[in-house]
Amino acid sequence: MTAVTGPGAAVSPWLPTAPCTPGRCAAHPGPAATTVGPARAVVRLAAGLATVVTGLLLAPLVALLPAAARRAATRRWCRAVVRAFGVRLRVTGVPAAGPVLVVANHVSWLDIPLVAAVLPGRMLAKTEVRSWPVLGRLAARGGTLFIDRDRLRALPGTVGAIGAVLAGGDRVIVFPEGSTWCGRAAGAFRPAAFQAALDTGVGVQPVRLVYGPAAGPAAFVGDDPLVASLWRIATAGGLTAEVRILDPLPGGRYPDRRALAAAAQRAIASDSANRSFRSVHQRVSSSPASESSLRTPA
Repeated sequence: MTAVTGPGAAVSPWLPTAPCTPGRCAAHPGPAATTVGPARAVVRLAAGLATVVTGLLLAPLVALLPAAARRAATRRWCRAVVRAFGVRLRVTGVPAAGPVLVVANHVSWLDIPLVAAVLPGRMLAKTEVRSWPVLGRLAARGGTLFIDRDRLRALPGTVGAIGAVLAGGDRVIVFPEGSTWCGRAAGAFRPAAFQAALDTGVGVQPVRLVYGPAAGPAAFVGDDPLVASLWRIATAGGLTAEVRILDPLPGGRYPDRRALAAAAQRAIASDSANRSFRSVHQRVSSSPASESSLRTPA
């Protein structure tokens, strides 16, 4: 069980890994993909990084705001980050009210601002994220919960920390696959975080993240360098990210965390089968415009 992850080989045999690699997945955007010129890509990259840094500088002030104002500021900032990189945001579905455990499939580092733009809350991340340039410091200031994936003994404490946040009335966002996948397949949901939902009696909000018309530019897999991923997204033409908010799952309906995790995974997989957008290895299936509740222009 983990959340905000990035490329890199697993250092412990129990950690989840994906077969996706930059050469096999991210480097092959698909026949429908287009790119923008170098000059426009540089502008996007500069704008995206400037927006991230601005958020870092303003984070101490935002932390002083009341909870509702803080969440609104987070949403606006995350949408600005996504827009600055030239990505169009599309949202379908309605978020559940109150504290919930938000669980989503994991494709890219871009998943983080995408989910936070719609469902702001406390992210769960591996401890290595702390050392990421700029982003690590921003994550820490934003209240990210960190998990040491190499220390199984620390797992109960992490579950307790998630439960405390949920009991306090806030959302917690987890990517329970434990690793990024390119879209061709998906990883099994690790069940540990779901125990926190059971312990606190809150529901689980499944969310499916879809990139189109091709997921290749967004995929952040294997040993892909962050700089290469940033440039690939900046040069992508017409990249759309869709956040599909699915029906919440009442925790009390399931006997244990494994059953609850399996139900959340089935919900996301079922949405994938019924409404497929374009992944690295799939054909385009357009979503009706009437389903979109939010569109952010590039």
